[in-house]
Amino acid sequence: MSRARPVTLDDLRRHAVARTLFRPTTLIDAIRRLGFVQADPIRAPARAQDLTLRHRVRDYRAGDLEQRYPRLPVEEDALVNYGFLPREHLALMHPRTARRTWDADTQRRAASVLAFIREQGPCHPKAVQAAFNHGRTANAWGGQSNAVTHLLDGMHYRGLLRVARRDAGVRVYAVATHAGDDRPPAERAAALLRLVLDKYAPLPTRSLGQLVSYLGYGAPQLQVELRKALGDARRLWPSVVIDGVTWLWPEGENPRSARHAPADEVRLLAPFDPIVWDRLRFELLWGWAYRFEAYTPAPRRRWGYYALPLLWRDRVVGWANVGLQQGQLTPAIGFIDGQPQDAGFAPAVDEELQRMHQFLARDI
Repeated sequence: MSRARPVTLDDLRRHAVARTLFRPTTLIDAIRRLGFVQADPIRAPARAQDLTLRHRVRDYRAGDLEQRYPRLPVEEDALVNYGFLPREHLALMHPRTARRTWDADTQRRAASVLAFIREQGPCHPKAVQAAFNHGRTANAWGGQSNAVTHLLDGMHYRGLLRVARRDAGVRVYAVATHAGDDRPPAERAAALLRLVLDKYAPLPTRSLGQLVSYLGYGAPQLQVELRKALGDARRLWPSVVIDGVTWLWPEGENPRSARHAPADEVRLLAPFDPIVWDRLRFELLWGWAYRFEAYTPAPRRRWGYYALPLLWRDRVVGWANVGLQQGQLTPAIGFIDGQPQDAGFAPAVDEELQRMHQFLARDI
């Protein structure tokens, strides 16, 4: 009987692309398949959540998620960072126990604000501020912010409030009623770990360990159980060692599958797209170190303010900074090892830029 050939880095590369660039579907199905969509407010040329979803949702336009959010079983919340999750995943993390305990005065203010929003219905922060002027407070970046805004953020994080919708990008809050999960903490931790593996696989074990650390943001009360689940995953999940690096992927998937053959397409990916999110994995799979430089001083940038990694077939061969001037795209494209010479590459770039233009139609 012949033995299956070993899994190679080429297999993992194709697997990483094929498993997340699935056939475009409905918005809610795409969010469920992704498990989590990271959010970012920068629009260059669109927000990260929109740039991620445009490859995976039929006829998606920039802003569709924000517009349709109030009618979807989706929540803004924390996981490994901040973003959008199917509502059913919140029970894995709530009730969330924040690492910082509120003092008695903060608890009283939160109770008053909660009663106000319960009575008034969904509230813009300005309405809460008008009723409760709590002054200013230090924020996480060392500056000053409105104390009511800071309190609303904390109430949202602790599961007292939810984001009902956004008005011009500003969160409008309602009282939260999260469903519970009766499973033991160890089972919820294992489910959370599977959720992030499903999103970012195949993963080096070091990256999975980093994700467990980041899950301390979404589920700080499960850190002991998450570390135990990580140890179990490293022992039990399918894996391969390549050049001294152990890679993991979900049970039942086959990185060698012929179904992972790449399409002759160019894709401009968000900086937080699951294909490129893990910088260690990115460098191992594609041989160069991509960096997100929006917060890097301009003289020190190599790739640009909001460089979108450029995927050709199953290779990330460069990047593009895409702007809009008078309704027209102004792409600036760079390559790591020169422009691919394949006959189909240039037409594929043109097709992707046309898709980008259609996607941005709402903002043009």
